[in-house]
Amino acid sequence: MANTALLSDDLIQRFTYHPPVAGQTVLYEALRGMALEFASSIVAATPPSREQSLAITALEEAVFWANAAIARRS
Repeated sequence: MANTALLSDDLIQRFTYHPPVAGQTVLYEALRGMALEFASSIVAATPPSREQSLAITALEEAVFWANAAIARRS
């Protein structure tokens, strides 16, 4: 059985607002900029399609999780 204290700490970490601290905003902006460039490349290289939409959505999700890593672990 999972350790309730560890589970509780993990849940608190996941579901607590983490306001940006020094240096994080720059990282968020850099990641979004790189993702925008890659998204533009995907759109330029692929025909409009479900697959293109899924690729863009997956990239959006990757940026979300990268931002969460910065917010939760920095």
